[in-house]
Amino acid sequence: MNAEIISVGTELLMGQIVNSDAAFIAKELTGLGIDAYFQTVVGDNANKLKEVIKIAESRSNLLIFTGGLGPTQDDITKQTVAEYLGERLVIQEEGLEHIRQWFSKSGRIMTKNNERQALIFENGVVFKNINGQALGTFIEKNGKGYLLLPGPPKELETMFVHFVRPFLSANYEHKQIILSKTLRFFGIGESTLTTLLEDLIENQTNPTIAPYAGKYEVTLRVTANAASQGECEALVRAKTDEILALAGEYYYGEGSENSLVQVVGDLLLTKKVSISAAESLTGGLFQAELVKVPGISEVFAGGIVSYQEDIKRRVLGVPDEVLKGFGMVSPECAKAMADHARSVFETDLAISFTGAAGPDPLENHPAGTVWIGLSRKGEETIAKEFHFSRNRLGNREQAVMQGFDMTRRALLSEG
Repeated sequence: MNAEIISVGTELLMGQIVNSDAAFIAKELTGLGIDAYFQTVVGDNANKLKEVIKIAESRSNLLIFTGGLGPTQDDITKQTVAEYLGERLVIQEEGLEHIRQWFSKSGRIMTKNNERQALIFENGVVFKNINGQALGTFIEKNGKGYLLLPGPPKELETMFVHFVRPFLSANYEHKQIILSKTLRFFGIGESTLTTLLEDLIENQTNPTIAPYAGKYEVTLRVTANAASQGECEALVRAKTDEILALAGEYYYGEGSENSLVQVVGDLLLTKKVSISAAESLTGGLFQAELVKVPGISEVFAGGIVSYQEDIKRRVLGVPDEVLKGFGMVSPECAKAMADHARSVFETDLAISFTGAAGPDPLENHPAGTVWIGLSRKGEETIAKEFHFSRNRLGNREQAVMQGFDMTRRALLSEG
């Protein structure tokens, strides 16, 4: 079974909104074992939409349309698809009553054009819209399925989960189970990672391995298909073990939402390790990211942001001999900053950032030169040097991510 997602809306073509509907549906179809090899975006133009339908029919069994089901003149999806198929649209009374009640409760006058949202295929299936007015509808003709869904994500996602997914599962779900796992890596580029995994990628069959380069990290999607969930899990687990045997040093977690920041926050909370920070070039960005983790106040004591040399001396307690002898962009300064933060906030761990964010050099050090210090109770304070080549914001963001990775590794080394 092959499906094609057709997103209707000129605003999508113009980049005015992001097409999150297609991403959501594609993920849902994968879970149902329905292949989706094509996604198309078309404007609010009936002739162009008919051209898209004709092309989609030539390569797909199930055509899924999103958007264009509303009450205005540019909402043409139902009317155009019905005309193309030679099918009649009718008002679904239950859906129309739902629309009337919505307007009544909101104290608004319902205009005649809103009745368009209650149209469905006369010989088709209807899907309720819990969060809106436009009904979803489906019809099968000449061996093809045509599924029409509303565009607003809140409406579409609720309709899909409650009504469309069970319908597709009963009528279209493939006997094969498809399972994907996302592996996340930091501190290695996409090209280097794929080189390490070259043999696995070149000889892949089932599961498959797909690399994706993120902003400051790389992810791998491992996808298996089998007759049962258990078989899929075994295949993915075995392939994951092979990958980690080659690139485990850079692996920090899995899942599409499990960020490096979240992983570090969870480790701090689980191990009950308190942390503080002293930031110069990053300007509090490390702390701003850390406090996004729910419950982090249990272990995050606080931090100090100090840009000027005098503040580093008076507030952070960096010795004058360090500032005069080595400068602010130095391992000595990074260590002193981390040590003082840990002492002031009485934490188990403290991290510091100092360097030249750019665009100009600082103390004869080129932009992108960064020192990150890490002070741990009972251990020698360390400092690592990094050289980034992004713009000012990019250098700051990358420094913060390296700081989180240093923290993660320090926490894992504690056992």
